[in-house]
Amino acid sequence: MSFSPKEILNFIEENDVKFIRLTFCDMFGNLKNIAIMPDELPRAFEYGIPFDSSTIASGTSDLLLVPDISTLSVLPWRPKSGRVVRFFCSLKNMDGSDYVGDTRTDLTNYINQLRLDGYTCEMGTKCEFYLFELDEKGAPTRIPHDNGGYLDVAPLDKCENARREICLSLEEMGMKPKGSCHKHGPAQNEIEFKENEPVTAADNMVHYKTVVKSIAAQSGLFASFMPKPLPNEHGSALCISLSIKKRGENIFGSDLSEMSHEGKCFISGVLSRIREMTAFINCTTNSYKRFGMGYAPKYVDWSFENCSQLIRIPKAVGITPRIEIRSADACCNPYAAFKLILAAGIEGIKRDDCSLLDSTMKDGSGNDLQLLPETLEEAVKIAKQSDFVREHLSEEICADIFEQIDRQVSRYNAADDKDEFEYRTYFKYI
Repeated sequence: MSFSPKEILNFIEENDVKFIRLTFCDMFGNLKNIAIMPDELPRAFEYGIPFDSSTIASGTSDLLLVPDISTLSVLPWRPKSGRVVRFFCSLKNMDGSDYVGDTRTDLTNYINQLRLDGYTCEMGTKCEFYLFELDEKGAPTRIPHDNGGYLDVAPLDKCENARREICLSLEEMGMKPKGSCHKHGPAQNEIEFKENEPVTAADNMVHYKTVVKSIAAQSGLFASFMPKPLPNEHGSALCISLSIKKRGENIFGSDLSEMSHEGKCFISGVLSRIREMTAFINCTTNSYKRFGMGYAPKYVDWSFENCSQLIRIPKAVGITPRIEIRSADACCNPYAAFKLILAAGIEGIKRDDCSLLDSTMKDGSGNDLQLLPETLEEAVKIAKQSDFVREHLSEEICADIFEQIDRQVSRYNAADDKDEFEYRTYFKYI
């Protein structure tokens, strides 16, 4: 939505807005913010708001938060009197130039370049989470809120009220949920978003986690996006759907006879680079405990219908032709993840090579298929050796993410009780 600064300031005054949250995400997709008062908003629009970034981005001391006017949204769970709104922000250097470690700006610039090349993209997400009980002191427990299973209804599904409130809040914020349901695990839930242009889809994914956690807390529950919070239950995935048009024509199709040569090359490109980008879409040691369990992928493969493959091509009638990447989880930075997925596919188109499509089609055996990395340590080693990663992510972005992953791996390897380490590190904070 397009607004002018004057229209925004009028809205702030007319709607009794008292706090403005200037939000951005860190390298692992966690939402961060600074709250300013309404009188500071004109300065934010014109110059940006400085903050100490030394603990967020290595090698920096101060950066500016510059609001993206089009991302204004009222937080519906906050009081109607003295309202709270939020903007997503670009990170700028103190001289006003783009900060090269800002993954949101990086994705924005890449999408603009794709448009110049004749490509338009839409991306959507389906993201799973668990709801847990609180103890008598209000602290999270590991007790699921229900014992329901896939697509159950009440009374087995005790999460439906919380899901409804989450979806209504998302809709009120303009984030367009498409559907929701109970998933396979006890108190495991999923909300699916409508496809949108990639930067908006990434914005929605970042803020979605905050909305879920906030509404869960209001419902007396705790929400966790930890990829594998319960050892003997299904893990929580982030399924990323992707549709692309080249000069107005879809490049994907619901079967190979309907798919363009460019569509086949795009899929081959993603398959060829997925191992190199896995550290960026599965950023925790816990992420790798999900692979190969339940419906989570294990191999570098694809299928039209099977829901256990890395890439799935839906055959449903009445939807825009698309592909789904099924290995990601909610711990990733969606701006970096989306860019790498798109860049890998476009590289496949430029190479004019779709040979991987035949050799990686799921035949049920897993023979001769590459494995996805089996640990975070293996994934980051592959990523550090990747020319593809270095070409498409800045040195600053890579350095920050690799530094934090190395620290995780070191602490995990040193832990006597590795499951307890993951619980303390991820359960409450993801």
